[in-house]
Amino acid sequence: MRTARTPTGHPVLWAGWVALAAGAMLCVLGWYGISGERHAERQLPYLASATVPGAALIVAGAVLLAQGRWAVAAARVEELYDLLVAAGPDDADGRGRAADAPPAVGGEMLMVPGGTLWHRADCPLVAGRTEAVPVDAKLMAGGGLRPCPICEPAEGTDG
Repeated sequence: MRTARTPTGHPVLWAGWVALAAGAMLCVLGWYGISGERHAERQLPYLASATVPGAALIVAGAVLLAQGRWAVAAARVEELYDLLVAAGPDDADGRGRAADAPPAVGGEMLMVPGGTLWHRADCPLVAGRTEAVPVDAKLMAGGGLRPCPICEPAEGTDG
């Protein structure tokens, strides 16, 4: 397994910070040199030798920082993927049960007051909820309630 790197330990991030610092320093030196000269022709050497390269280093540092952050994020995603693969398929469908597990079974049908679905008593959406009430057969048949897509109660089951 790979060793986790902290974001500050990534070499591309370090290079980005160094380039940003050097660019900022060159821009300050160029500004200081330009501010001491009155005539434009005397300001051009400072502009060409310090300010423009400093700005280029700032842009390069920003690009390196962005690339380094992408590399760190990609490493984290890969590490998370490895952990998920190692954990196994015990929650493969994302609904709290394995994808090949049978749907919930139970005889009593429940609903939450104000809800639009009816559920089996052991459905994870109503299990343990004190406000869940038994469903009348008339409501299941044509009262606007639909069967829950998670526990998949049978239409003809009586409650």
